[in-house]
Amino acid sequence: MAILGKLNRLTVLKDSSPGLYLDGGDLGEILLPGDAIPKGAAPGDELEVFLYRDSEDRLVCTTLKPLAQVGDFAPLVVREAHPRLGAFLDWGLRKDLLLPIAEQERRVEEGETVVVFVFIDYQTERIIATTRLLAHTDHTPPPYKTGYEVSLLISSETPLGYNAIINNSRMGLLYRAELGTPLRIGQRCEGFVKTIRPDGKIDLSLDPAGYARVKPLAERILANLRANNGHLAMSDTSPPEAIRATFQASKKAFKQAIGTLYRNRLIDLTPSGIQLKTPR
Repeated sequence: MAILGKLNRLTVLKDSSPGLYLDGGDLGEILLPGDAIPKGAAPGDELEVFLYRDSEDRLVCTTLKPLAQVGDFAPLVVREAHPRLGAFLDWGLRKDLLLPIAEQERRVEEGETVVVFVFIDYQTERIIATTRLLAHTDHTPPPYKTGYEVSLLISSETPLGYNAIINNSRMGLLYRAELGTPLRIGQRCEGFVKTIRPDGKIDLSLDPAGYARVKPLAERILANLRANNGHLAMSDTSPPEAIRATFQASKKAFKQAIGTLYRNRLIDLTPSGIQLKTPR
């Protein structure tokens, strides 16, 4: 059965002047317009297509892959902000995705990237977006433990730091004081569960906790030194942004790693940076 707002594998039933008609099961025959037909496609073939509604609210499909499907949180760019209808978002298809005014936590502006949740408005049976993300996150007790690695989507900035969507389902918080470098709304990155509070809220970190973060980082620093003739023009006074860009780690973790290497007599700390010790 074909599912609205999702990628489906559907069988071609017949060819016609408007395009190919595909078997949508209970939804009937669904048109794949001529300009979206893969070369050589014919009746009996199975095609991967995305099912949505066109500008006249007819069910159609396309071989283009959208930037987000129904049930996804995603960063999308505002193409146009209409004063009455809402905003129109670029989601990779010819017809833009509507973000109604009623679904905007604040009015969005043309050209900005906004993180939205894509869903079906069952009153109109249209695919729409919302920036009211909390209403669509999972609020059941989280199945994570401290140190659990997760995929993050930075969704908004707060006085404390950044809200992030965890594994396309839950909301968590990254504290600004622990980051060392600003993040972008819509940025995707890997992170770790730092704490799960009694109320179920999740605190996050971009670095693993304790020794689990120090050992692999120390190994990356050694590899960098060996690849650069034993010298690294970076130290515990380097800007957090430079450390994050080079090693994808916080300044605190970097200082702990070079401290470990120094205590193990693998490096020297010099005015110009870090020097790899030569084995005797």
